[in-house]
Amino acid sequence: MRILYLTPWYPSARDAMLGLFVQKHVECVRAQGEDVRVISSQGLLASWRQWRQLRREGWQPDVVQLNVIQKQGLLAMWLHWRYKIPYIIVEHWSGYLPQNGQYMHSSPIHRRMAEHIVRHAKVVLTVSRKLADSMQTCGLRHPHYELIHNVVDDFFYSRESKVESRKQGVGSRKTRDESRESRVKRLLHISCFDEHAKNVKGLLSAAKALSKKRQDWRLVLVGTGVDYTSVRAFARDLDIPNDLLVWRGELPPREVAKELQQADAFVLFSNYENAPVVISESLASGVPVVASAVGGIPEMVPSTCGELVPAGDETALEEALMRMLDHYQDYDPDAIRREGERYSFEAVGKKLCQIYHNCLCTDYSVHTK
Repeated sequence: MRILYLTPWYPSARDAMLGLFVQKHVECVRAQGEDVRVISSQGLLASWRQWRQLRREGWQPDVVQLNVIQKQGLLAMWLHWRYKIPYIIVEHWSGYLPQNGQYMHSSPIHRRMAEHIVRHAKVVLTVSRKLADSMQTCGLRHPHYELIHNVVDDFFYSRESKVESRKQGVGSRKTRDESRESRVKRLLHISCFDEHAKNVKGLLSAAKALSKKRQDWRLVLVGTGVDYTSVRAFARDLDIPNDLLVWRGELPPREVAKELQQADAFVLFSNYENAPVVISESLASGVPVVASAVGGIPEMVPSTCGELVPAGDETALEEALMRMLDHYQDYDPDAIRREGERYSFEAVGKKLCQIYHNCLCTDYSVHTK
């Protein structure tokens, strides 16, 4: 099968992280033996030129996947009208969430265009059910909304981790209790350091309060971004003991996997989210999670995999971290990994390919029951 991806976000030499989740979908579909081509541009004219080049090469898709509802959706609709090629939509954007609100502040023309693009799609896939609900609340109604997960690289599923060795090496109840009291625990945070969304300063405030009660932990912060400098300054102003914070900066994926393999718990205190890949990676690594109950996170983190707190409630976060530091060993890494299996290359690739095949049927709903 030939699949054409239309996306405004895709990794490049300028930004290797932009649209990485789209690239991972491409890779997992190609791993299923399908022929995938990508048109990546934020402009309709540039997308049209790339399409004309594909036609000159004699290539035409069976199905089009539109990633994010932007101007490229007009090309998807034109291909549907001109060549009868069905298209699906895969949406990742948090702008539909009420806590973000960007979509509802866009122009009426933009919203009408989006409604028209959604109406003619075969199916709309979202990375969380919360996102699907929010899109429909915004007026983007369609009879077939389905869930599709982001992809986690295979090396995150490695069992060669401190989490696993602790499970195998701990013996009696007394030994477990002594280990909890004496060992320095590693809390890990990974984000793009966008304060509006990620609220790293709120996490640091909770860490400051925690440091007054106990110091048997380290908070490792991975990533960089627009607010990285101000977050570092905020941490200095809080006067958190220097040895409690470890700033790692931006790391390549394999190094991120190593950090997770060394972590006792992962922490994310976002104001809003869809389905953060870092939580999927934590689950795949067998690491319990403490996170704010926003967006699609409650769909991802059952009680067997961690604990959720209200967004912005720093006291609740501090209390949850206290409990996690005392009870991280009570979480079963294997059970957590089983929750993470749904994000594997194979699982996501097979589901996407089944959806593409269903799109070629006259009545999509018959083949998705």
